[in-house]
Amino acid sequence: MISAEEWGIVRLTLLVGGVACAGTLPVAFALAWVLARWRFPGRVLLDAVVHLPLVVPPVVTGWVLLLAFAPGGPFGALSGGVLFRWTGAAIAAGVMALPLMVRGIRLGLEGVDPRLEQAARTLGASRMRVVRTITVPLAMPGVLAALVLGFARSIGEFGATITFVSNVPGQTQTLPLAIYAALQQPGGESTVWRLAAVSVALSLAALVASEALARRSGRGSHVL
Repeated sequence: MISAEEWGIVRLTLLVGGVACAGTLPVAFALAWVLARWRFPGRVLLDAVVHLPLVVPPVVTGWVLLLAFAPGGPFGALSGGVLFRWTGAAIAAGVMALPLMVRGIRLGLEGVDPRLEQAARTLGASRMRVVRTITVPLAMPGVLAALVLGFARSIGEFGATITFVSNVPGQTQTLPLAIYAALQQPGGESTVWRLAAVSVALSLAALVASEALARRSGRGSHVL
């Protein structure tokens, strides 16, 4: 049986993951649009920077966030609202989920037949109307797949979170951090088993949903 305290950890994890994905989605869509539709010098470099959190140690990402939001950093004015708080955990999770979300949205956008957009333009539709009525609806399976995959990545985030906002029960202690804390306690194996089972179930459900949505894009594109 999962205790009330452990359910609180699950609810906090879902909150952090949901806020992280909702806040990251507009940024991820804009970056995916630029990478999928624009050709410009430095495009490869931008692509590499976007995917950097996938390859550098998460602790490094957390350290960079700590420097950015520390008093005296570029975002130091916000430090009181994010350091050692769940909002900071959401920022860390969002940064780590960004590359996967950009990749999924980009695949969705690249799967849209440009001839449909060109036909709409020749019929007098404005650029924004084409995007709103053709591009976005056709790319929506990829966008949703990216959102679900980003959520799965967010709820499993550990390294950047513990480095950036520490492991504070009730504030930043999501499922991965709670599992880590239980591992450090004598007799905590039963807690580890329960929380690990919940974590695996949530992540597996999100991954299955992401792949199912990606397959609906019409070209069998995979975001994994």
